Amino acid sequence: MRVLVTGATGNVGRLVVDELLGTGVEIRALTNNPGKANLPGGVEIAEGFIGRPGTVKDALVGVERLYLAPHPKTAQAVVDLAVQAGVRRIVDLSSSGADDEAQGGPSSWWFYAVERAVESAPGVEWTHLRPGEFMLNALGWADSIRDEGVVRAAYGEVSYAPLDLVDIAAVAAKTLLEDGHHGQKYAMTGPESLSKIEKVRIIGEVLGREIRFVEISHAEARAQMLAQGYGEAADWLLDGDAQMIGQPQPVLPTVPNLLGRPSRTFAEWARAHADAFR
Repeated sequence: MRVLVTGATGNVGRLVVDELLGTGVEIRALTNNPGKANLPGGVEIAEGFIGRPGTVKDALVGVERLYLAPHPKTAQAVVDLAVQAGVRRIVDLSSSGADDEAQGGPSSWWFYAVERAVESAPGVEWTHLRPGEFMLNALGWADSIRDEGVVRAAYGEVSYAPLDLVDIAAVAAKTLLEDGHHGQKYAMTGPESLSKIEKVRIIGEVLGREIRFVEISHAEARAQMLAQGYGEAADWLLDGDAQMIGQPQPVLPTVPNLLGRPSRTFAEWARAHADAFR
């Protein structure tokens, strides 16, 4: 059996490749720059990018199962090519906010556009992975922690249950390889709901130094995020934080139930990435 991993050098796709290693399947990895991909031996590399569907057609030849990274503008075209190539299972990376997106018009769709394209594929088994906040997002604080020992952000008390990308990739690999997941929309969280203040404290404990959290206003945070290149996402991220104050995100058992092991804690993630904050 051959599996095509799109976005194979991205944050999640690269880890999906790792999770599939040693499982006995043939792994084909789609990457825009094979020369710099640095993928493991034994992985077949295909040059292409889902944002340019024409470059994906050849990579789909002989593929039975597909991990689909999110790229809404071309998701339908890629899914159509997958159906033509005989792909029989698609696992896509979506978001916990997909249902909220679906309440608006097509102009507001992002992850839901990918889900809609996948569900429309005739004769294809599908599974949507719907993670919430990534632990990886905390790396956005790395510069200020290294340089000043401080994190400046709005809504310090807002609590989410962040998830490690390793766990997302492990679920992706399992649902690609194992039967019984067709039609599932797996909402996923990490094992604990943490505020921004608590996450900063945990990073400080890992580093063995005090890291201060400085609360800033919505407007200050928006200006900071725009300067960092967030674009329109700055507004919906901050608005989402404002709505979640006093409502900690519930922890879901999806990951441990699927994998048969605990999901990674934020402290474990912080220890694994401590050098980024030093």
